[in-house]
Amino acid sequence: MTGATSTRPDPEATGDEPTGAPANSASANQLAQTLSELARTLEAEDDTESMLGDLVAAAVAQIPGVDEGSISVVLGRRDVSSQSPSSDLPRRVDALQTTTGEGPCLDAVYDEKVVSVPDMASETRWPRFAPLAAEAGASSMLSFQLWVEGDNLGALNLYGREAHAFTEESEHVGLLFVSHAAVAMAGAQKHDQLVAGLATRDLIGQAKGILMERYKIDAQKAFSLLVRASQHRNLKLRDLAAELTDTGRIAGVTPASPSPPRPGR
Repeated sequence: MTGATSTRPDPEATGDEPTGAPANSASANQLAQTLSELARTLEAEDDTESMLGDLVAAAVAQIPGVDEGSISVVLGRRDVSSQSPSSDLPRRVDALQTTTGEGPCLDAVYDEKVVSVPDMASETRWPRFAPLAAEAGASSMLSFQLWVEGDNLGALNLYGREAHAFTEESEHVGLLFVSHAAVAMAGAQKHDQLVAGLATRDLIGQAKGILMERYKIDAQKAFSLLVRASQHRNLKLRDLAAELTDTGRIAGVTPASPSPPRPGR
């Protein structure tokens, strides 16, 4: 409107920074660069274990308020174990979840992307777990869901040695870390599964070759023998094949030798 006077102060006249804070912009750019570097590092790793270690180290270094961290893997909603822990604290906390039968990794993280425990000493959701975790040194905790497959789960768990160590910024940055990591981890898990599948196929092939040579049988009969021996011993086929290639024999299973030809035939 003509003649209207603005009530906003002139940033140049006041000396204040204009709205849109260059400091905030620089911080956002630095975070974006950190996440890009993390993604490249994770993708460059040859195995999932190394990748998890890099993720935990980056999370502890970059997410505000974090003192310790680990990847917690839950099997059957019952057994919790720590992968790539930054110290003994994550191991102890995960062990407490298993022994008490409760904790964020045993219920909440299955349904929620982020679970926050601002003050473990006053936490009421897990009355057996929380006081023991606080006594162990986990005064606050922040859990991020990485993957859920049925009753199995993976979570990035972060710990603060002081209560109320985490802020909204901690959750925001943590979610960005997890979103970048999930893509790289999915690729790594598929790669590991492929490598494991190829290794199993080669191992079974070697075992079949041993049986074919030893008993002068064809590939189909050699495979059938492995399957029967696996059922008889209640062993996985891969484990039985590994036993045969390592020891040269299958304990407790001896196939019948071919009958010698009858005289006159």
